[in-house]
Amino acid sequence: MKALLRRVLPASLAARTALFLVLALMAVQAAGLTIHALDRVDLQRAATEREMSARTFALWRAMSVTSPERRSSILAELELPSGLEASVDDEPAVRMGMLPAPPPVLRMIRPEILLGGPPRLRPREIQAGMRFTTLYVSMRLPEGTQWLNLQIHIPPMRPWHSETFLAAFVLMTAMAALLIIWATRRLTRPVSDLAKAANALGRDVNAPPLPEDGPREVATAARAFNTMAERIRRFVGDRTQMLAAIGHDLRTPITRLKLRAEFMEDDEQRAKMLADLEEMEAMVTATLAFARDDAAAEPSVPLDLAALCRTVLDEAADARPDAAPEAFSYQGPERLTVRGRPIALKRALANLVANAANYGSAARVTLLQPQVGQIQLRIDDDGPGIPDDSHDAVFQPFRRLEGSRNRETGGVGLGLPIARNILRAHGGDVTLQNRPGGGLTAVVTLPA
Repeated sequence: MKALLRRVLPASLAARTALFLVLALMAVQAAGLTIHALDRVDLQRAATEREMSARTFALWRAMSVTSPERRSSILAELELPSGLEASVDDEPAVRMGMLPAPPPVLRMIRPEILLGGPPRLRPREIQAGMRFTTLYVSMRLPEGTQWLNLQIHIPPMRPWHSETFLAAFVLMTAMAALLIIWATRRLTRPVSDLAKAANALGRDVNAPPLPEDGPREVATAARAFNTMAERIRRFVGDRTQMLAAIGHDLRTPITRLKLRAEFMEDDEQRAKMLADLEEMEAMVTATLAFARDDAAAEPSVPLDLAALCRTVLDEAADARPDAAPEAFSYQGPERLTVRGRPIALKRALANLVANAANYGSAARVTLLQPQVGQIQLRIDDDGPGIPDDSHDAVFQPFRRLEGSRNRETGGVGLGLPIARNILRAHGGDVTLQNRPGGGLTAVVTLPA
């Protein structure tokens, strides 16, 4: 049942609210119109009873004061209402086997009024019976020789016979539905704005704050969200400032050690110490760059992703003059504009291309056209690939794989984590896939 409801119900909050309100309104309207129709049926029945009882009393009075030989001619001249038939016969029309007339139906002739009249106008006997929807009433006239037989065809009650009922129901529902849709969209717009602001804050910590206006609850939620965003910005700023101070404090002793190593007489030991210090400085620089996340302070602007890919490939090819020309290639559209942080995106793509070139001897970039609001970029190399169970592990900081990746190729294991952090900050991601023919593919996704 829950799965069926998920498929039937609309996805958005505004659409669901509007649907439930419209259904509730239709139910209330149907109930109200039904009550009105039933009241109308009661009015119709009461009007029919009054008319039939009045005509029955008038007809009985006319036949009672008229001589037997003139009753048939007078009865023929009377104009009876639709549904009422009368005749003067020697036998009653009510026969054995007829169903007894229920009291609500007998109210149409009011026999208590006839029996309560003067003795000379009082019927000697009244018989009543039902056959289908026809009421048969036989009243013996005062002289006792003839019967006034009445046939009353009970009209069916038609509560929905009005031709304008359906049109009025549809018109009222349509007008109310338009008002409900407008109101629900207006009332749920702050929820959509809050979701967009949260998404924007995930991509850019310096995103503009939400306007703190509207109803009290909406303003309170916006104020709380803005307070949370300000605390996040303050935390990021404090962390950046702290890491910058740590970097400065670490570089100072490393520089002093380099200077002291220059005065060592043993050339072999001096070279080893300088190499260790260079590696330490590189690790400190990469660690601070990873933790500091300078991309958070860079503004987001429109940029040409195709041109950025070609630039990164050209720089990677220039850094490796011995590589084959086809090792660094680009395939895709000439221009593709996206919104992002140019320096951060360039750094992420450069890390992925350098990773492919260092470990796979090639970096072939394929940029696909946007589909379903996403852009996909593929970076293929010709390396040995990595085990399937390590595709996520290589994105952990300082994680390097033995066997499939050579430790002598450089780096400290932060290139892929930095690239993933930058892409996720843009609302995208990067995953790794082994190619069937050998090699590795880095699949980058970005919002269009």
